[in-house]
Amino acid sequence: MTDYDTGYETIDERIVDGVAWVTLNRPEVHNAFNRTMQRELREIWRSYRSNDDVRCVVLTGAGSKAFCTGIDRAEQMGDDRPVDLDSDDQHIGAWSTPFHFDDPGDWIGPKSNDLWKPVIAAVNGMACGGAFYMLGEVEFVIAADHATFFDPHVTYGMCATFEPIHMMQKMPFGEIMRMSLLGNHERLSAQRAHQVGLVSEVVPGDELLPTAGWAAAAIASAPPLAIEGTVRSIWSGLEHSRSQALALGYAYIGLGTSQESIRQGQEAFASGRRIEWRTR
Repeated sequence: MTDYDTGYETIDERIVDGVAWVTLNRPEVHNAFNRTMQRELREIWRSYRSNDDVRCVVLTGAGSKAFCTGIDRAEQMGDDRPVDLDSDDQHIGAWSTPFHFDDPGDWIGPKSNDLWKPVIAAVNGMACGGAFYMLGEVEFVIAADHATFFDPHVTYGMCATFEPIHMMQKMPFGEIMRMSLLGNHERLSAQRAHQVGLVSEVVPGDELLPTAGWAAAAIASAPPLAIEGTVRSIWSGLEHSRSQALALGYAYIGLGTSQESIRQGQEAFASGRRIEWRTR
């Protein structure tokens, strides 16, 4: 077990047996992200790229009311200060022309920060708006049975763009269009989110973190090179055409396979130890 006292203001971090537990910790504002949280998420995702103690990540929110409700509107809407990731002063939105737009979600997703270790989202309440920057870049989502999903942008006169584009990789077109256009008028239940493929599993609230921890520990038990190569390969398949992805597959197999990984796998097979699997 490894615990880090990182001194983050808006995030709790704990690393245990290869699994990093990352908790968005602003429950007083439903874990909305402010400038500090944006910067700290960027720092934490980037740090895991070189941290061999981390093989898998569970991302969740503090409390039972919300996973994340997007940008902290009280702090950042209408802000016009310059961008500086090392400062709490950041511009949000367009400059004098729309061609230089500073997106508040650029720094909060794992893939946007070039992290190719698996991230599981454990959604424990409301997930809306800017939360989709993160949910759109995780490997899969497990939800508590009271979780809800919605996008309020149009209700408040804003174009829903980046967030639904992220979610189009998780949900059918009609479902993401309906959620984007209805705004605050409708929420997707955890059960409906499971039906449309956004959520891989729905569990009672008190089982959310143990279930996510079980999956993360199982992933962390495998040779990390094979896991990371698999993550990169499948995302490539999502983002390229079929023929392009298959052509790149040879490179990813070469990068994601080593004699050490094969040796570890063979030892596990030859040991006679059988995994106690479960049915979902």
